[in-house]
Amino acid sequence: MSQIGYDPRGAWRAALACMVALAVAMGLGRFAFTPMLPIMLHEGKLDLQGGGVLASLNYLGYFVGALVCAAIHMKAASMVRCGLIATAALLIGMGLVQDFTLWGILRTAAGVVSAWTFVFASGWGLRRLAETGAPALGGVIYAGPGIGIVATGVLGGAVGRWGSEAGWIGFGLLSLVLIAVIWRIFGDREPAGAANIGQSAPPTAAEAAAARSDAGWLVALYGLAGFGYIITATFLPVIARQALPGSPWPDLFWPLLGIAVVVGALIGARAPVEWDNRLLLACAYMLQASGILLSIVWPTIAGFALGSLLVGLPFTTITLFAMRDARRLRGNASAGLIGYATASYGVGQILGPLFAAPLAQRTGSFTVPLLVAAATLGLGAALFVHVWSRSRLAQGRLPT
Repeated sequence: MSQIGYDPRGAWRAALACMVALAVAMGLGRFAFTPMLPIMLHEGKLDLQGGGVLASLNYLGYFVGALVCAAIHMKAASMVRCGLIATAALLIGMGLVQDFTLWGILRTAAGVVSAWTFVFASGWGLRRLAETGAPALGGVIYAGPGIGIVATGVLGGAVGRWGSEAGWIGFGLLSLVLIAVIWRIFGDREPAGAANIGQSAPPTAAEAAAARSDAGWLVALYGLAGFGYIITATFLPVIARQALPGSPWPDLFWPLLGIAVVVGALIGARAPVEWDNRLLLACAYMLQASGILLSIVWPTIAGFALGSLLVGLPFTTITLFAMRDARRLRGNASAGLIGYATASYGVGQILGPLFAAPLAQRTGSFTVPLLVAAATLGLGAALFVHVWSRSRLAQGRLPT
């Protein structure tokens, strides 16, 4: 098996480039909407149900974009570049138009290109880290969305003082600056021998069947995570303002969540490779469910702050462990499985706001949607433990 030696400079170069790519595509391209939503509600440009529709359209685009990734045959780096430029253009477009239908088109398209960027940057980055002997730097890659969330949370309130149009355009211009910094890195030529990294002997029929089963479970259960987190991720400032009227804190919980995302990604990447990804995912799901429940049972500044931390810590760690499991099952041919898993995640994200916004507008509270979200994550955790224990039994490692 041909391998490429340890190259710390190349590893950090790839990890940081992917981190910035995900900060732009996910943190700005997708989640700028969260701090911008209260501003647009205050300006009277949207009501809560309209905000839920725009959020779900974005997640619908994410689903479609992820689903077609398996059929795209362009180079990963080229797809990342295309996705980043499109993200910046679509953010600026949100500030230039003032029509709900056009907003819907722009948010749908933003979802498509963010999925492309996520899937191909993940595959490109994790492969580069494997080639350069530094897989632990995967946490740096998945800190990217958290950095973008912090930026949108901190800057959202400031730029929002000049109106939502200025906010959207400002985020688009910031994206262009970040893209310029990493543009050349995604033009790097593939190193010789890269195609051989991670290849091993062909699996037996039994191993192939077990891998297919595990892949199916991964796709299904990753979708539960999409539903479980998205209500908080879309409506956190709105939920906090309902619980803490007149407090200056609600706008700070979103960047606090983003900081936790960065910390969680860096900690999660240090998990030993011999630890089972399915058990790690189960723990992450339960941690996030606990954070959601805190906002219900302890609707105070302290409760929302701790809840934001608990939701944020496993936010992209869940993605990291899921992508690791995809590589465990498919190696360098994992792009298709990553795409299908990301599409499943997208289905959960589509359903979350469509379920939560009308119910919250009718009842005046997000309590029931949040309870359902926490229960969904609890179910996902239990099923991951079930899949893990079943595979252990099949391998004869547990008493029968």
